[in-house]
Formats: sequence, C-alpha cells, structure tokens
Amino acid sequence: MSYTEIKYEVADKVATLTLNRPDKLNAFTGVMMAEMIDAFGKADADDNVRAVVVTGAGRGFCAGADLSAGAKTFDYAARSDRPEKAGVPVKADGSVDWSHEGVRDGGGRVTLRIFECLKPVIGAINGPAVGIGVTMQLPMDVRIASENARFGFVFARRGIVPEACSSWFLPRLVGISQAMEWCATGRVFDAQEALRGGLVSKVVKPEDLLPTAYSLAREIADNTAPVSVALTRQMMWRMLGADHPMEGHKIDSRAIYARGRQGDAKEGVVSFLEKRPAAFPDKVSTDMPVFYPWWSERKYS
Repeated sequence: MSYTEIKYEVADKVATLTLNRPDKLNAFTGVMMAEMIDAFGKADADDNVRAVVVTGAGRGFCAGADLSAGAKTFDYAARSDRPEKAGVPVKADGSVDWSHEGVRDGGGRVTLRIFECLKPVIGAINGPAVGIGVTMQLPMDVRIASENARFGFVFARRGIVPEACSSWFLPRLVGISQAMEWCATGRVFDAQEALRGGLVSKVVKPEDLLPTAYSLAREIADNTAPVSVALTRQMMWRMLGADHPMEGHKIDSRAIYARGRQGDAKEGVVSFLEKRPAAFPDKVSTDMPVFYPWWSERKYS
C-alpha cells in the first residue's frame, strides 16, 4: 500500500509513523485509518523494527475526526464515503443490526491494531490532539508531550461519546475519576494537566520532543531482546483485563520457562558476565513461544 495521509519511515531499527495532513491539522479520515492499520502490520512483520514512534506533521498531532461532512460526520448511514466493504447495517425493517461491521467505529479499529502490536509504541505528541487524536494515543505504551500539545476528550460537546475503545483504555490509564472529569466536561487542557493526570509521562520543549522519543526507542532497540519485549507488551496490556493474579502467574510462568530455553536467555546471561553488549539471536517473526497467543481472538458481534 502506498500512503497518502501518513508517512512511514524506518531508520536505526525505529519506525516513524507520521500523520500527514498538516493543512488539516492531521484530521482523521477513513483513508488515514486504513493506512495506519497497514503501517502497524508492516512494523510487526519487520524484524528490523524494534519500536514505533507516532507523531504528527506540522503544528498539530491530530485535530480529531475530519468534520468536512458537516452534520453527517457521525451519521454513518448517511455518509457516502464509508468503506464499501463496511456495508449498511440497517435491516429491511429499518432496525439496526448492531453486530454489523458497518456499525464499528474507525478509531476503534486503529486502537485495537495498536493494542495488538508486537513492538513498543511511543507517542510523540507535538500539538493539538483532540477526539480521535487523543484516544488513538491510549494503547501506545508511552506518551511524551511537547509544551505545545493540547488534549481534549471533546465528544460530549459534539453530541457523541468517547470512541476508539477509550471506555476500556482511559480509566485504566488515569483512573475513573480523572477519566470522567475529562470526558464529562469535554474541555481542552494543556500538556501540564495531561502530565498531572497521568495521560503523558513527560512534557518537553518542542525541539526536544522527537529526540526524547527516539532516545527512548534507541534504548529499547540497543539493549533488549525483541521477543522478550513483544511478549512483555502483550502480557502487560492483556493482564489489565484479568480477573485474578493467578492469570498473570500462568502467563509469567509459561513465558519465563519458554524464554529460558531459547538463545536469547543464554546470550543475555553470558553477555552480562562477559561485560559486553548482547547480540540476541531470536526474532519476533519466527521465535515466539509455541503457547503464543494464549488468548482467543475477540470478534465484533
């Protein structure tokens, strides 16, 4: 796929995904959705990619959904630009088939793909990020904000509700009280409030944003075993929904047992004892443990 609304580049084992509609503050469209999903698939399939940095072109990160359709923006049945394969979820009798693919929101498709990613994802939030511009950040592992960043869960002010699986992600990241305050007021807030609320891990000067993000990505790429990082990412995120610590114990035990038999663990110990950088041999594309994935894929129904 050739991209028209994002840029995807790989350098020094780090993929950079740049939302690329700067004249529209990188407003989100169906095209951008499809391109982002494809790019994360590309990153997962490339063993040379050890981390993904997501940022925006120009002065904005993402201004939310493209509102150029006016009053029909969120009325999917009335939109003429919906993907043809989504189809129409309205039955012959006028009722809605709620399990139909045409009901699904595009932002949720993106955040689910990021959730499933095997590479750590770092958000470098360079400017305004509202609506889907902020909810797409939630499944990213680390979010770093420029002092110029602004955030807003503005859905209630547009007559809709939070999307992109944010009812699952946001309370887990910042707590239910903070999540409700931001979503119920729909206000736009600055980077310092995002930092205090736990939405971002640090706030830096604009010129330091990408260097900070890349420094973290390089620390991962230069020092860690890719299969271990891929497993750890899925273990951490998926255990957020577990109902007992025993579920974590099961996965931890299986993963450490499996990893201990592979070349990475041997290299990790020997390189430490020999006081040299590790050269981990295992690859995400071929060497994930046989019990992976340990979950059943969830279908939209």
